[in-house]
Amino acid sequence: MAGIKDVTNVWNNVKEIDLRPLADAAHKPLRIALVGHQGTGRAALAAQMRRDPSRPDQLAQTPILIASLESAAAGDAEAPSVSRADLIILMLDSAASDDGQEQELAKGWANAGKSVLVILRQAGIVEIQDTPSMLLSHWVTWGKRQVISGSLEDPAFLSQTFVPVVMKLLPDQHLALARQFPLFRTAVARDLVTDTCFSNAAYALSTGIAEIVPVFDIPLNIADMFVLSKAQAFLVYKLGLALGLSSRWRDYVAEFGGVLGSGFLWRQVARSLIGLIPAWGIVPKVAVAYAGTYVVGNVVYQWYLTGRHVSTQQMRQLYVQAFAHGKTIARSMVSKLPKPKRKKKEKAALPAEVAGKACPNCGKTSASDAQFCQYCGQALEASSP
Repeated sequence: MAGIKDVTNVWNNVKEIDLRPLADAAHKPLRIALVGHQGTGRAALAAQMRRDPSRPDQLAQTPILIASLESAAAGDAEAPSVSRADLIILMLDSAASDDGQEQELAKGWANAGKSVLVILRQAGIVEIQDTPSMLLSHWVTWGKRQVISGSLEDPAFLSQTFVPVVMKLLPDQHLALARQFPLFRTAVARDLVTDTCFSNAAYALSTGIAEIVPVFDIPLNIADMFVLSKAQAFLVYKLGLALGLSSRWRDYVAEFGGVLGSGFLWRQVARSLIGLIPAWGIVPKVAVAYAGTYVVGNVVYQWYLTGRHVSTQQMRQLYVQAFAHGKTIARSMVSKLPKPKRKKKEKAALPAEVAGKACPNCGKTSASDAQFCQYCGQALEASSP
């Protein structure tokens, strides 16, 4: 089993890789424009985007363009800035009776290849099932799934509807989105952890296929642990970028090393693999890769949020839960592997029949050692030597 001494150079190898593209992607200015009439909640939404619900007392100062509908429609000075935005959020009041101007603007931006999100704002917190379908009736014909309806005062609407839609519209800019707009940090961090968990599980599955042969069965060998730990180190760095922390990799060595250096993960891995039959080792191996990555991501994420370390008991509970979930995922992944086709057994050929004696009377053939025809009883001629 690999130990902590076998992966002490994980960060030494990470630093040799150019991490600047990740840092540049996180720092690249993300331009978002909020367009709408006065009173549609533009300023309120901007404030929500600048605040992390996990730290409501902290407010980012990221610039957001707030433009009036009139200036955008008339092509005023603000219009070029709106057209250059990475995401245009068009805001309407659900009580408005005429939205023709907004529809024309939205179609024009969409046809120009811009990412557009339309929000039909409702007053107060309302249940989804109480939302009148007529609010969206004029927009569904637009053929876009970028129209949502809800209240900006409703935390559930923001986290469950608004945040996922924006992330979908900006699929390649999640690091910048989370770093610059704290509202998105929890969702982006969750995605980073989940993606890395599945990547490590898939890697463990691919290497585990060769290792189910008993003579080569090493559930988590040194090469495995190095690759998995390296992916976890990148996860730690990307989480820091997304959460607005330092872009210097050296600032993460201590925390990541603390999780691994405690020996916790290695002890849990050993306990998870005790008593496994080699031929069954692939499922728990994948589960271990998933669970170990999940623990690293969540422990470091909680440290970022609270500044406090998670206790060994809390890590153990987290690992047990993640390992159980990892086994379910592993079984699902294994079930999707192509099954080898079984070769059909060829039927054994029957021995060739020996030529018999032809009866001179009836012409039928009897056994080669017969002296009389089995059909007419006449004497058969002896076979020639």
